[in-house]
Amino acid sequence: MFTRNKDAFTWLDYNRRSDEKSPLLVMLHGWGSNEKDLISLANYLDPRLRVVSVRAPLALAPEMYGWFPIDFTPNGITVDREAARQVADKLAAFLENLIEKLQPTGGKTFLMGFSQGTVMSYFTAFRNPALLHGVLALSGQLPDARPEADALPTGLAEVPFLVQHGLFDDVLPIDRGRQADAWLRDKISDYTYREYPMAHQIDQESLDFMASWLSERIDRAIS
Repeated sequence: MFTRNKDAFTWLDYNRRSDEKSPLLVMLHGWGSNEKDLISLANYLDPRLRVVSVRAPLALAPEMYGWFPIDFTPNGITVDREAARQVADKLAAFLENLIEKLQPTGGKTFLMGFSQGTVMSYFTAFRNPALLHGVLALSGQLPDARPEADALPTGLAEVPFLVQHGLFDDVLPIDRGRQADAWLRDKISDYTYREYPMAHQIDQESLDFMASWLSERIDRAIS
């Protein structure tokens, strides 16, 4: 495992295999975290995966980063939408360069986001579905800006989605997961939604299901 920072983002690269054609999983952490967080899950996931964990660009405090500015108000979280769109464009360019550099299986990546990282995963899928083997959207919410139902980007319906959310999430309540479920379920051909008795987190049950879901989609990607 090592850090690279020659690109637009700092990232950790974890690869248990020497095969440069390994399937690729890119991880996007949540608000106030960093690239060292989600990559701790790599050992629980399919050993065929090469895993890259990306640090968000907005420095909040030492070892704490965010993807775009937000404010916590009495009426909920407000988002700097223009900043979110700008960083989504930078992330898409980064993923294109990463895929070109690492040459993963199928020339695409799986994308895993947690919380605010899930918002970035949705942004990427809704704008650049051709980059993706699949999306794992964990404890997050849909972005305000999303394609109209009658104007979905070509290929989005064929990108597998796994959406997971905690019933007791006190940061992004369960209704955020259910809103995503209601919007996605009829638009995505390979779509899975799961709720778990957990807070704003990834527990063992959700991790086990995530790992098996990923392995099944890797099988399809390399077949």
